[in-house]
Amino acid sequence: MNPTFDKHEKINIILIVISLISLLTSFILSIEYLSLIAIILCGTPIFKESIEGLITEFDIKADLLVSIAIISSIIIGELFAAGEIATIMAIGGFLEDHTVKKTQNRIKELIKITPQIATRIKNGNEEKIPVDEINVGDMIKILPGESIPTDGIIVNGESSIDQKTLTGESLPIDKKENDEVYSGTINLYGSFIMKTTKISQESSLQRLINLIESSKPENAKIVRQADKWATLIVVIAFISAILTYLYTFEITRSVTILVVFCPCALVLATPTAIMAAIGNLTKNGILVKDGQSLEELAHVDELIFDKTGTLTYGTPKVVKIISDNPKEMMYLAASLESKSEHPLAKSIVKHYNKSELAEVNDFKMHIGKGVSGFINGSKIVAGNKKLLELENIPLNSDVKTNGEIPIYVAKNTEIIGKILLADTLRKTSKETIRRLKGLRVKTTLITGDNEKTAKSIAKEIKIRNVKSDCLPEDKLEYIEREQILGHRVGMIGDGVNDAPSLRKANVGIAMGDIGSDISVEAANITLINDNISDIPHLIGIARKTVSTINRSIGFALSLNIIAMGLAILGYLNPIEGALIHNIGSVIVIIYSTSLITYKISKNYEKLGTTKNLNKTKFKRYNYKKHGDY
Repeated sequence: MNPTFDKHEKINIILIVISLISLLTSFILSIEYLSLIAIILCGTPIFKESIEGLITEFDIKADLLVSIAIISSIIIGELFAAGEIATIMAIGGFLEDHTVKKTQNRIKELIKITPQIATRIKNGNEEKIPVDEINVGDMIKILPGESIPTDGIIVNGESSIDQKTLTGESLPIDKKENDEVYSGTINLYGSFIMKTTKISQESSLQRLINLIESSKPENAKIVRQADKWATLIVVIAFISAILTYLYTFEITRSVTILVVFCPCALVLATPTAIMAAIGNLTKNGILVKDGQSLEELAHVDELIFDKTGTLTYGTPKVVKIISDNPKEMMYLAASLESKSEHPLAKSIVKHYNKSELAEVNDFKMHIGKGVSGFINGSKIVAGNKKLLELENIPLNSDVKTNGEIPIYVAKNTEIIGKILLADTLRKTSKETIRRLKGLRVKTTLITGDNEKTAKSIAKEIKIRNVKSDCLPEDKLEYIEREQILGHRVGMIGDGVNDAPSLRKANVGIAMGDIGSDISVEAANITLINDNISDIPHLIGIARKTVSTINRSIGFALSLNIIAMGLAILGYLNPIEGALIHNIGSVIVIIYSTSLITYKISKNYEKLGTTKNLNKTKFKRYNYKKHGDY
């Protein structure tokens, strides 16, 4: 994904770069007046927004605090500090605005999944029509490789459909007459005729687009920590300065009060901690779009996992071979399946992983059933029970599966073996779930797969809360219910079908390596390397970041109050006040930047029982004992 910037954003980038260069030059050459460039370029928009907010909305927010901090720093001669504050805030504002714009643009790309032209059969003739002209009841012909333009029912033919876009299922679904098909899914092999049940504007894909556009957390705009204290600080500082002057008639004391109450440390507490935390996470292959996501993640008490591509690898693999002569059986099966493009066939050939394959004659693909052909004069068949029935091959003994897909291999009407395939778990899934329980986070599995497959995966990794056969709107409804109950919900997914849920959740986490661009843009956080074992560290540093910010703010406020008291009593002059002010800012910065090297305690990995959970330092969070932790 290459970032794209509009003209306004490019101008902002140029201004920020010039400001950073001026600050760096000012620091290296000790020419403090160069910092004025950063103050003018990055500080002017902040001054403008704070004045507009004060006049039009009568609201005192962090922008006003930042303005006071910049102006106060200029008054006491700290031009570099003023330029630094202005530039840091400008970078943060740019990243937030750009994130919103990218998400909106990515949503539009969903439209590309739907074809613009469809083949309609009317009065026995085929005609090409725009998808928007499709009416309910029209007969539409779908060829192999085509995307289905709208929802409907197959009336003639059969095929295998890739429904990953809508349901996230890792394997194609066999469809025959009277089965439903959905817009945005892909017809893989056979051609068929469908009768439309919805117009394109009301189809499943369009509904998915609408869900993504409308889904957002109820509290999407988290109030910055500095905003919470802005009004109180401004009022106290100015009232104290005025009253002190009226009582003592000493302007020096009033100026000192404004200097020591300059909220530099308070303003720097949040962005410095967030930038340090984001730097830490980036080193570990985790991208975080904004500080608000970290704040929300710190209070998440339930994580919802999509199955395919998240807890599992998202591709079928051979998990078991049953045969009296497995070497010969796999040789014949791989040779036959090498002629097919079906995902199951590719997995069998990949598992065999040998170059010597037999020549196949009279190869035939049986849509939704399997394949057949002749090898060295013998007829070889590989497929499901339906194909065995078609070829009159007796099934002497069935195989018990636990969510796996069985492929029967027969030679001259006799079954010689079975191959079981399944979407396998990631190696780190089970350990990740265990560690999340240690962090008192409820885990839930939501998937478009069938109940048997979903429960099999959940049982293996010990997730008790399972929801199967879920469409995008089902996932969305579950998240809404949990949020109504007071839960802070995080969603982890990888596909287009997860995008609405990623946006609706308090925090959306996308699998970046295999995840679709749309799901990545809809999410707040991206796991670049698809390593879900990083999630406990992610939650741990989010909690540590919030804790660090709160402590820094508490320290800054305490220092300001003490210094203001000393200034009122005349024990501090402006120069001494400026020194205390700078010391406070340095302490906050040093403490916040310690997050760069922070690592979650290994003790968390040993947690897992209720007895141990009660002893964790996270028990101060008000987690509801609801469900499986």
